[in-house]
Amino acid sequence: MLMKARDDGGKPGTPPEAAPQPSGPGPSKIEREGQRPTQPVYQIQNRGMGASASSSAVDPMVGQSKLLPPEKMKHSIKLVDDQMNWCDSAMEYLRDQTDMLVVGVLGLQGSGKSTIMSLLSANTTEEDQRSYVFRAQTQEIKERGGNQSTGIDFFITQERVIFLDTQPMLSPSILDHLINNDRTLLFISLQIAAFLFTVCHVVIVVQDWFSDLNLYRFLQTAEMVKPSTPSASHDSTGSSGNEDGAEYYPHIVFVQNKARRDDFCPRTLKDMHMVVDKLMAHSHLKYKGTLSMLDCNIFPGSGTYPLFSLLPGYRGHPSFSTMVSKLRSQILAMPRCQLSHTILTEKNWFHYAARIWDGVKKSSALSEYSRLLC
Repeated sequence: MLMKARDDGGKPGTPPEAAPQPSGPGPSKIEREGQRPTQPVYQIQNRGMGASASSSAVDPMVGQSKLLPPEKMKHSIKLVDDQMNWCDSAMEYLRDQTDMLVVGVLGLQGSGKSTIMSLLSANTTEEDQRSYVFRAQTQEIKERGGNQSTGIDFFITQERVIFLDTQPMLSPSILDHLINNDRTLLFISLQIAAFLFTVCHVVIVVQDWFSDLNLYRFLQTAEMVKPSTPSASHDSTGSSGNEDGAEYYPHIVFVQNKARRDDFCPRTLKDMHMVVDKLMAHSHLKYKGTLSMLDCNIFPGSGTYPLFSLLPGYRGHPSFSTMVSKLRSQILAMPRCQLSHTILTEKNWFHYAARIWDGVKKSSALSEYSRLLC
């Protein structure tokens, strides 16, 4: 805080500008006494910067613009288009901050991937599905056995959670289209799964019936052709892996959609967990220990105590909106492990993901795998 010495010669209450000033070129009183002349702090900081710099430094609109929240997305955009080319349109929604969570989804055709991702990201169960951020399968597409999603769709929330919706795995409609048009993309579903296993913190696997062995074989194959985590000394995705030998693997969450009442029985849930443990016993994917319906206690005693059926509105399980809300809170609380050898900002993640996608498309392991099958 800068203080001005009291002028004993001035009258009390006299403003500083009204005080008599010394005439002539002689030194002022402050200079004669050896004191340092004072001036407002903002003038000292802006000295020599010009009038324009001074005005912009104190412009309140400039400060407010830096505090504005990022632009809110209203619908998803393409990260990978129909021709499996990388898109740059998502870059304008990303920021230079590291506190982010990346959630991807895999599932069979018509299992409800886009609906679940919309409910986890920006929509509620009361809204019309036509307004969801990820477009769900229309009735017309269902009747002709087609697929709604193609490539990879991108959406980021205000909480800085990136959601990636993908085209269905093992889809007969996509397979038929690729056979008749572009055979080089026959294994695109494997490429997408291997890509998600490298750039996502959490990968949700949606299934509408339990359990499809082909789905687990597909996940194991995608894990096998997954690109190695780039090391600190290699910038390209073709490196041999991390120097310390540590490979990155995401958390994988199995979601049973379109469940029946019997699926909520504690005994059935334990059987499901046992089956998943046996099928994923040799996998490095983190599929247990972080999120489980048995640990959230949202339907205690269901299927055990028949007195619960006498309660009004009881259906053997909580409502759909309650289940979605619980799943969303648990997904957002998942650990945000480091994806690469360095801490990535949102924009760094975008460039990192672009390199990974290019490396997946040129993967020698996937090429050898497709050659052996064909």
